[in-house]
Formats: sequence, C-alpha cells, structure tokens
Amino acid sequence: MSDQEIFRVCGVSFAYPQGQRVLQDVNLSCFSGQKIGLFGPNGSGKTTLFHLITGLLAPCSGQILFHGQAMGSEKDFQALRREVGLVLQNAEDQLFHPTVLDDVAFGPLNLGLDIQQARQRALETLADLGLAGFEDRLTHRLSGGEKKLVSLATILAMQPKVLLLDEPTTGLDLQTQTHIVSILTALPTAQIIISHDWDFLAQTTNNYLTIKDGQLVADMPYLPHEHVHAHPLGHEPHCHLP
Repeated sequence: MSDQEIFRVCGVSFAYPQGQRVLQDVNLSCFSGQKIGLFGPNGSGKTTLFHLITGLLAPCSGQILFHGQAMGSEKDFQALRREVGLVLQNAEDQLFHPTVLDDVAFGPLNLGLDIQQARQRALETLADLGLAGFEDRLTHRLSGGEKKLVSLATILAMQPKVLLLDEPTTGLDLQTQTHIVSILTALPTAQIIISHDWDFLAQTTNNYLTIKDGQLVADMPYLPHEHVHAHPLGHEPHCHLP
C-alpha cells in the first residue's frame, strides 16, 4: 500500500431528517492502491457513507478531507469526484444518454476533454472491459449485466484514483460476476466495495470493515456462503478450522 492518502473521513456522523442516526463518529482513510471490502446489514449506512464521501449528503458533524484539504462547498466536492468515482448499485441510475458511447464519453467531456478525445477515451475504456462494438447500442436495450458493465465504464473513463462500488454484482449471472472480478483485480485503482457476497470480496479485496451500530469496525466477518468440497468425506458432518 502506498503512503499517499487520497481522502479521509474524520469523525463523521449522520442522521436522516426523521431523526434516525445512521453513522456515529466514523473515521476512515483511503490510500492509493488500497482495496477494502465493506460489510454491514441492510440499512446500516454503507451507501450513506459513500454519499457522504462524494458530497451527495452533508454530515451532521465531522468532515471529509481530500488530499488533506477539508471539503465544504460543492466546488470542493466536484474536485474530489474527479478522482473518486462512485458506481451506483442500480446501473440505470447512472445511465441517462441514448447510446453507450454517449454515456461513457460524458464523464471525460466534463473533465475538459474535447469531443474527439472524449470519444477516443470512451472507446478505449469499452474495449478494456470487453465491450468493443457496444458504442452504438441503445442503453435501454442492454441486459442487466451489460448495463452494470457500462455503468462501470462511465466511471473508469474518467480515470479515477479511487472506485467506490456499491453492490457491483447484485442480480448478475455467474459469468458477468466472474468478468467483473477479473476487471477489478486487474485495476491498480484503490477500491472500496460494498457487498454481501463474501466470496466476491475475498477475490477482490484484502482489508475488511464492518459497520456495527453506526461505527466502522475492522474485522473479518463470518458469513454464510457456498463452497465446493475438495477433500474426502466432505458429505459427512465435519467442521472447518479457521
């Protein structure tokens, strides 16, 4: 892990207007190249944390630091979002142009690239994800797995230093899940991944955090998961030692 800190969450707390406190005094640092798996039950605040990091929500207390500078204004967070890309759980929330190429080129255009440069960046990103030939496809006609890959491409085309991925494999078939694993493991980009799929996180991350009672806890959760036995008498009652 590099020593370069990209962002830091400092003592952040958040409650929704109804008064429900979701996060309490959360602290988290993200360094370049780091890969973190984030667990927690539904409603524990995992997605809320991502929205706080990227400025989509404002904390009740605490602050977000980006390269050591406190974030306050929308202009501050615009600079952060150039380096910290959020891949939403629902891909359709991230795709709003008629064609795949338009969607993937949108981010580079916002970074200041001209139209030709943005199109070239988009085409290269699609090719890197195994989506060459998709550029003229109508977004609304893509399958769920294809939409998920294109939504990932929209962020990768901006060449972020950190990826925040919210349940990137939910609802996907095994082939698409395997493809996403191969993409993420090949990327040097820092990643924080929300998932309930332990097998997926074990393949893509090497640090693990759990949200418990509104706070981040560094531990290795024990989750129910499927596995194939490769030893004799695996069908008999037995245990697995840690």
